[in-house]
Amino acid sequence: MALGMKSISKTMVWILMGMLIVGLAGFGAVNFSGSVTSVALVGDQEIDVQSYARELQREQNAVQAQTGQAMPMSQMRELGLDRVVLSRLITLAALDHEVAELGLSIGDENVQREILEIDAFQDIQGNFDREAYRYQLDQIGLSEVEFETDLRSEAARTLVQGAILTGVQMPDTLINTLTDYIGARRSFTWTRVTPEDVVLTQVMPSDADLRAFYESNPDQFTLPETKQITYARLTPDMLVDQVELDETALRELYDQRADLYQTPERRLVERLVFADDAAASNAMAQIEVNGTNFDLLVEQRGLTLSDVDLGDVTLGDLGSAGEAIFAAQVGDVVGPLPSDLGAALFRVNGRFDARTTTFEQAEPELREELASERARRLVESQAENIDDLLAGGATLEELGDETDLALGKIDWTADSNDGIAAYSAFRSIAEAVQPTDFPTVEFLEDGGLFALRLDSVLPPRPEPFEDAKAKVLAAVQADRLTQALTAEADRILADLVTSGDFLTTGLPVKVENGLTRTAFIDNAPADLMTQVFDMEPGDLRIVQDREQVLIVHLDEALPPEQTDDLTQLTQALQIQVNQALGQALFTAYATDAQMRASPRVDQQALNAVAASFQ
Repeated sequence: MALGMKSISKTMVWILMGMLIVGLAGFGAVNFSGSVTSVALVGDQEIDVQSYARELQREQNAVQAQTGQAMPMSQMRELGLDRVVLSRLITLAALDHEVAELGLSIGDENVQREILEIDAFQDIQGNFDREAYRYQLDQIGLSEVEFETDLRSEAARTLVQGAILTGVQMPDTLINTLTDYIGARRSFTWTRVTPEDVVLTQVMPSDADLRAFYESNPDQFTLPETKQITYARLTPDMLVDQVELDETALRELYDQRADLYQTPERRLVERLVFADDAAASNAMAQIEVNGTNFDLLVEQRGLTLSDVDLGDVTLGDLGSAGEAIFAAQVGDVVGPLPSDLGAALFRVNGRFDARTTTFEQAEPELREELASERARRLVESQAENIDDLLAGGATLEELGDETDLALGKIDWTADSNDGIAAYSAFRSIAEAVQPTDFPTVEFLEDGGLFALRLDSVLPPRPEPFEDAKAKVLAAVQADRLTQALTAEADRILADLVTSGDFLTTGLPVKVENGLTRTAFIDNAPADLMTQVFDMEPGDLRIVQDREQVLIVHLDEALPPEQTDDLTQLTQALQIQVNQALGQALFTAYATDAQMRASPRVDQQALNAVAASFQ
C-alpha cells in the first residue's frame, strides 16, 4: 500500500510545503498566546489557530498576487474568503476524522522514507541532512512533529481518495453519445437571396412611421451606459513650441544618422564559386560562346538562385573583385574573380547610385524628431509636479488654468475610440474609474500624460428620437429590405417544394458535403449549422439573419467519420468524464464525512485570528 501511494504522497508533500511557504512569505508566522487554541472541532479533529492563520495568509497572498493590489483582512471577510478558507480546512479535518475512524495510516517507516527522499532535506551528495530538515521547517514555522503529522494525514487522505477514484468509469453509452454528437456530419445544398433578387420601390417613410418604428423597437435605439468624464491632458505636441534647439544638437543627430543620409553606390550581385580558377574560366568560356548561361550553371551545380544571392552590396563588401563588378552593366556576368571562398563568377542584377542627403535637406526632419523627443522629456519632467498638485487637492480645472494641461470632457462608452479615447491607456482607466476615485497622473502611448475624473454615470437609456432619426430611417429601410428578401425566399421555397430542383431558381447554388457542427461557412448566418442539424434529410428551410436570407435543403445525415482525430477525441472524453465522475463521488463522500463529523466552530477564535491581521 505504501509503495502504491509513494509518488502521490511525495507530490502532496511538496504541495503542502509550497502552500505553507507561499502563505508565510512576506508576513512571518502569526502567533497566538491566549487560551484559545482552536477555531473549530470536527469530530475528534481540531483545527488549531496556527493552521487557520497560515491558510488565511496563503489565501491573502494568492489574491494579492493575482490582483496586484493589497488585500486587507476586512476586504477578505467582505468577499467571504475567510469562510472559504475555513470550509476548506473543515473538509480536510472531516476526512482526517474519517481516516481515524477507518484506522488507516501509512506507518512510521513510510513517513521516514518519504522525508528522506525530499530534495530540500538533502545535502549536496543527496543524503538526508537533519540540519537542513530543521532549517526548512523553521522557515515555514513548523516543528518536526507538526510537519510529520501533516505528512501522515495527507498520505492517509490520499489513500482514501485513491480508493474512491480508482476504477471509476462512465458507461460507454455516454461516450458514444457525445462522440456521435460532436462528429456527426451533414451534407446540404443552399442558395442565397440577395437584394439584387428583389424589386423594392423607393419609399420615404413619414415622421409618424419613423416614430412608430422607433417606439416599437426600443432596443435598437438605446444608448449604452455612459461615463461623463472630465480630463486634463498634456502631450509632447503641446510643448514643441517651448523647445529650443541649437544647430550643434541638430548636426550631432545628423552625424549619428550618417548611414541613413549618406549611402554609397551599391549593386545587387549573385556569386557562383568554383573549385579553382580553371573551372571558373571554363564556365565563363561557355557563357561567352553562348553555350550556356548563369542560370544553367547554377542549376548544374545543384543550387538555386537564392543559394548564390549576395543581395545588396557595396564596393568594399566585394574586396579585390569590387572594381570589376562595379564597372559591369546590369545583367553582365564577370569573372573569374577572387572571393573569400575561392574563384567565382559574378552576375550584376541591379545598381543603386550613391545618395547623399545634405544637412540642410535633412534639417526639417531632424528638427521635428529632436523637438518631439525633448518635448516628451518636458512632459515627463512635469508629471511629478502635476501629481503633487492633484494629491494636494488641486482640481482638474485648476490644473488647466495653472499648468500647460488642456482641459476636456468626453461622454465615454465601451465603444468610444475617437480623440483621447483612441489611446488604450485612457480607455483602460476610463473603464475602471469609479466616482470615489481621485485623479492621478497616467501616461499615454505617445509620451503624453493625462488625469481624469468621473463626473457622473448615465445608465442605458433611450436615445432621443430627434437624435436617432437618421438611425431610425436606416433601420426602417433595412427592415423593408429584410421583409422583401423573406417574401422572395418564401416564394422560391414554395417552388422548390414542387420542383425539388435548385437549378430552377436561377440563383447560384452551393453544395456542402460532410460538415460537422463546428464547420464555418463564410458570410453565412451564425446559426446556419445549428439549424442544419435540426433538420431531417429532405427538409427545406429558410435560414436568415438581419443581413441575409438563405434557402437550405438537407441532402444527407452522415455518422462520424472514423479518423485518428476522432479516436483521440473519444479517448480524451473518456478520461475527462471519468475524472468528473470520480471527483463528484469524492465530493459527495467528503460532504457526507463532514456532516457525520458535526463541525463546531468557535466564532470568538475566528475573530481573534482575523484581528491579528489588522
